[in-house]
Amino acid sequence: MCGICGELSFDGRPPVFEPALASMLATLIHRGPDHGATYRSDDGRAGLGFRRLSIIDLRAAANQPIPNEDGTVQVVFNGEIYNFRELRKGLVDRGHQFRSNADSEVIVHLYEELGDRAIDELDGMFALAIWDARQKRLTVARDRAGKKPLFLYQNAERVAFASEIKALLARRDFSIEVDAGAVPSYFLYGYVPHPATIYRNVRQVEPGTVESFDLSGRSVARRYWQLTFPQRGAEMAHDYNVATARVRQLVTAAVERRLMSDVPLGAFLSGGLDSTIIVGLMSRLLDEPVRTFSIGFEGDEAFDETAVARDTARHFGTRHTEFRVKPSAIDLIDTLVYHHDGPFADSSAIPTYLVSKLTREHVTVALTGDGGDEVFAGYLRFGAALAAERLPAWAGRGAAALLAGLPASRNERHLLARARRFARFMGLPLTDRLTAWTAVFY
Repeated sequence: MCGICGELSFDGRPPVFEPALASMLATLIHRGPDHGATYRSDDGRAGLGFRRLSIIDLRAAANQPIPNEDGTVQVVFNGEIYNFRELRKGLVDRGHQFRSNADSEVIVHLYEELGDRAIDELDGMFALAIWDARQKRLTVARDRAGKKPLFLYQNAERVAFASEIKALLARRDFSIEVDAGAVPSYFLYGYVPHPATIYRNVRQVEPGTVESFDLSGRSVARRYWQLTFPQRGAEMAHDYNVATARVRQLVTAAVERRLMSDVPLGAFLSGGLDSTIIVGLMSRLLDEPVRTFSIGFEGDEAFDETAVARDTARHFGTRHTEFRVKPSAIDLIDTLVYHHDGPFADSSAIPTYLVSKLTREHVTVALTGDGGDEVFAGYLRFGAALAAERLPAWAGRGAAALLAGLPASRNERHLLARARRFARFMGLPLTDRLTAWTAVFY
């Protein structure tokens, strides 16, 4: 994880003020403790800032902002490009000169050839900004799934960007207030869906999107990737064994691409399928035992999967570290709000923060199983949605009445609590039903 920030001052407006740029960068030091630097264009119209967490090519030559040969293109980049070695080989064959072995420098030279179409060629997770001194243009982009964050603030004088909103809040000359209109979304979903944020005048760069700004303040956005689904009835028929083999191939390749690192690497290991699959594949792909990390909460069995994780670690022969904590959510509220740049009503934020903090004492990079439930429909609510489609409405009313007479559940993950929620909302239309099952307040 690294941190990027910067701004573009429009025609006739005050130029980039270096102390203001430095104030933004200072808020991102936790994202990149290894190095920090800024760039300011000769005309003072553009400024870039970067905080580095060194992962690939640990030398100073790989520090950012990173330029092309004559310095007319400057890049700041947070993330990792998995196909950078293939891209680099083609660029070298075509005469480009490299100063480092970093994936960030590939973006610079690819942009020289293709302009913002270079983004289409990148396979990875990233948020980036490119200053083109020849075209007087600032370009920002975000990876296809939106794994890496990137936020924008724009007024009549300038546009600014940052990996975290707190960098924009550090600017005394920006007018940023809580957006009351976004609060209902937070109460319903537990977060504010993109491209909005909890703050007025601050928005997210859309996933799979590249956006460019010129000195007049005019912007042009382009969606370079969009997830599409087949039309109903047009789904391709696949043999189960063929599909299984294909999924195994794709997941294995995805894990292998993420093992590129010049620093210690490990994995979070819960009791779930997804992290178990990741660790199992890592154990086959690496020549040494995988470093695995789990967290357990004393006194709360519903959220403690360390016993299963311990068995998994033993099965794959990992170097396993288990953390046991006595969580106090109240003590963590200020810390979590700070790191999430606002309220975030997902209970997973607590164990994620704690296991990340403790794991960082041992390794720099950790793979996780996050996203598996979304891609493979692993959440119970997906199965419940299908079941509710097949049951008559009277069954839900009868079940709700029957369950109401049973004792209270020990926690929200208990089977009884889930059954009550299912029966209560099963008669609603599909989208309302899913929302009701997951909403903080409905």
